[in-house]
Amino acid sequence: MNLKKSLLLIAVILIIDQFSKIYIKTHFELGHSIDVFSWFKIHFIENSGAAWGAKLSDFLPISEAAGKLILTVFRLFAVAGIGYWLYDAIKKKSPKTLILAVSLIFAGALGNIIDSVFYGLLFDHSNNQVASLFPDTSYGGIFYGKVVDMLYFPMIDSTWPEWVPYFGGQSFRFFEPVFNIADTAISTGVGILLVFNKRAFPKNEEEDTNVDHVSENE
Repeated sequence: MNLKKSLLLIAVILIIDQFSKIYIKTHFELGHSIDVFSWFKIHFIENSGAAWGAKLSDFLPISEAAGKLILTVFRLFAVAGIGYWLYDAIKKKSPKTLILAVSLIFAGALGNIIDSVFYGLLFDHSNNQVASLFPDTSYGGIFYGKVVDMLYFPMIDSTWPEWVPYFGGQSFRFFEPVFNIADTAISTGVGILLVFNKRAFPKNEEEDTNVDHVSENE
């Protein structure tokens, strides 16, 4: 997979991701949901923290604003690191599987960092209203944006049987997380690395074989 194909894939993912987010942000109020199928909903939420909505202020004695800024700066460095990894993989003509996976991860990370860096400046809030793009008063500022999520797959929405210890009678829903196109790209890229690890990193096997031969000779 060469540089042009990698950039094309990244561009397509970013366009779809940002189009979906901007559409949701400018057409839905926060918390609004529509049913596409019984097992798939478009449900608008915003994530100001890390994975699963966690915030640094939940774990450290800092303000929520400071935690958000630290997280956004960390994400910027992470995206830069992933971008360098992708550049280096392409330059070294690494396996297509590795370049594909890293391209997906980079595109997803970049898609979410755009939200974190710019959305607080580009939109007003979505609480009980549909947000406006380029408003007179934005809801945050640069580095203080919230990631827009909208894909929701409650494939099972039921209740635990009464006989189940501790959980009996409580609601049970699978799949609970709400996510976006960028998250999907990241998860797919990570999944490819895990499932096709030997294809992505074939040199590891060669190095292990060489080490075994050296050990036998000794």
